[in-house]
Amino acid sequence: MDPSAFKSSPELQQLLNQEKERAMVNEVVAKLTSSCWDKCMTGTPGSKFSSSEYNCLSHCAQRYMEMSMLIMKRVQSMQ
Repeated sequence: MDPSAFKSSPELQQLLNQEKERAMVNEVVAKLTSSCWDKCMTGTPGSKFSSSEYNCLSHCAQRYMEMSMLIMKRVQSMQ
């Protein structure tokens, strides 16, 4: 079968786009986890987060996601 036929297949393009989106989400989650963990966890973690650790992680994640959305919207509006 001709390899160029796969490139023009709408189903294949949709699948590739979905996989790209999935990879981007995984990358954002990994960056978020690493960044917020480094910022909020000051000692050795126990079996539960302290209230300050929980609040810090929650606020950090929220700010990170808000900024990511703002940047994406700004990039989209520039295109």
